[in-house]
Amino acid sequence: MIATRDAYGEALAELGGENDKIVALDADLSGSTKTGVFAKKFPNRFFNMGIAEANMVGTAAGLASVGKIPFLSTFAIFAAGRGWEQIRQSLAYPKANVKVVATHGGVTVGEDGGSHQSVEDIAIMRAIPNMTVIVPADGEETKGAIRAAAAYKGPVYVRLGRNKVANVFPAGHKFEIGKGNVVAEGKDLTFITTGLMTAQAVIAAEKLKEEGISARVLHLGTIKPLDKELVLKAAQETGAIVTAEEHSVVGGLGGAVAEFLSEECPTLMKRVGIYDRFGLSGKSDELLKYFGLNAETLIEQAREIVSRKK
Repeated sequence: MIATRDAYGEALAELGGENDKIVALDADLSGSTKTGVFAKKFPNRFFNMGIAEANMVGTAAGLASVGKIPFLSTFAIFAAGRGWEQIRQSLAYPKANVKVVATHGGVTVGEDGGSHQSVEDIAIMRAIPNMTVIVPADGEETKGAIRAAAAYKGPVYVRLGRNKVANVFPAGHKFEIGKGNVVAEGKDLTFITTGLMTAQAVIAAEKLKEEGISARVLHLGTIKPLDKELVLKAAQETGAIVTAEEHSVVGGLGGAVAEFLSEECPTLMKRVGIYDRFGLSGKSDELLKYFGLNAETLIEQAREIVSRKK
């Protein structure tokens, strides 16, 4: 197990050794975001911008304009919040080649509480034209996502977490922007998941087998652009969808899937996530249980939707 933020730190440092155009910027949180690993290896290409997120985004845009490939990092609540206008105006509007890698997304920030638990950032970033939105499931996929982001020409938002998460993908897993992965096959319903909820869906699918329910697990590491082909195939073949994310059900993965299917293939759906409220202070595992972000909730929703389908 490894936290996706730790995998980011490793991947960014590796990329820095391969490409001297890569630079890193941070808003005085490099120990937490793990850009400090890059800073130690390449101090001349690392910029601590202080607690000035908007200025950091503008500086990154300037660096991109002269051919650099900037990776900027801070907590998700500050990236999507304090840096929003500059991300829209200076990155997305001109299609600047800047990568926003936001850590500490979701309620697993823990004791920092609702003020620091970003449950809206996927929705905010997904709404911005020209923005690619990525939410890896585990450390291995994070490494691939960071490499893919570096190779991609244009603005990218990558959402990472604070805590260690279970492995979903094997070493060497190939990540492609805009492509999902069928983690488990099934015919009665499909779990469409992202981030840490994919591991929970795998557990839920295994337990549902004991009840005679066959659940497909479709992981979407990219929220935007959505892998419409895989989502449509799942809807057509299983006839029931349960989405799951460590994010608000408003505008996140569940919203993206519902928007697409409502036009292309209306399907029975349930959304597992945070229902239009802020987070709370507490231990991360307790918060996941409190908000129903676990295999148990997925099993309950699967039973209900399969019953409705019949």
